[in-house]
Amino acid sequence: MSDTATAQLAWYARKTLEAKVYDLAIETPLQAAPALSARLGNQILLKREDLQPTYSFKIRGACNKLAQLTAAERAAGVVTASAGNHAQGVALAARELGIKAVIVMPETTPQLKVDGVLSRGGQAVLHGPAFPQALAHALELAKQGMTFVPPFDDPDVIAGQGTVAMEILRQQPDGLDAIFVPVGGGGLIAGIAAYVKYLRPHIRVIGVESEGSNCLQAALAAGERVVLGQVDTFADGVAVAQIGAHCFDICRLWVDEVITVSNDELGAAIKDIYDDTRSITEPSGALAVAGIKRYVATRGVRGQTLVAIDSGANVNFDRLGDFAERAGRCGRQEAVC
Repeated sequence: MSDTATAQLAWYARKTLEAKVYDLAIETPLQAAPALSARLGNQILLKREDLQPTYSFKIRGACNKLAQLTAAERAAGVVTASAGNHAQGVALAARELGIKAVIVMPETTPQLKVDGVLSRGGQAVLHGPAFPQALAHALELAKQGMTFVPPFDDPDVIAGQGTVAMEILRQQPDGLDAIFVPVGGGGLIAGIAAYVKYLRPHIRVIGVESEGSNCLQAALAAGERVVLGQVDTFADGVAVAQIGAHCFDICRLWVDEVITVSNDELGAAIKDIYDDTRSITEPSGALAVAGIKRYVATRGVRGQTLVAIDSGANVNFDRLGDFAERAGRCGRQEAVC
């Protein structure tokens, strides 16, 4: 490990320890998944970020970022772009701090997430078919004087998300082999990787992406950030075309590998989580469990302790039939299901 790399990890670890997230975010449980564990022959633990006040881990980064704003930046109001989960975190944090918040979301955003922004005092603006177009519009609004709050590519946001890892290492102090992390723009996995690799470098940090939005995997293969030509929005919470720059700087050094999974595998993983917790996870929230299943099936690992970040539960009820159909199809066709 070079001195520069060590300094980078130390800097993020310190920022994570100092992150201001717990005025609104909660410490979520690390819950055993007994049925899935028995089936896979490994101890599977779920980090239940779906239990946050906004039903997603995104409240952490949003809280930390807004807490760092100057008085002038707060007075200008904030604007952000989001597939929906960061949006709700920003709206809630802004309301608590008395800041005006404008949230730009893709036109394909589930109504549940739009309603979540409105109910928390944010102004919702729907623009474009996917996240890149929403982001471009939010940046244009920021040029008019509002303060832009990045959804993932920002050191304060990354440090806020890193508190997930801080809790995991405290909750599971020994015997942890790997943490599986859903990847969209990269803020969560960057925060987790920086904190874990600084304190316990032997623990593997494994990213899990949807096959239709694998921007981190593509960037690692190319050796630089790339823009995907198109993005599948089935897992709308991670439907991002390009990994963040700050995020990639961390991930290219400290993420051990990236796994991709199909939409049918996500449907099966949603069912697995339901069977063990009786909770409904959104597709992006189930990525880590789907990744663990593929990892175990292809590597043949047994007897390990594997953590899945259950990252969110903001999903429209009318999608549940599709999830059940995909879970059934996956079970009939793929061994990893």
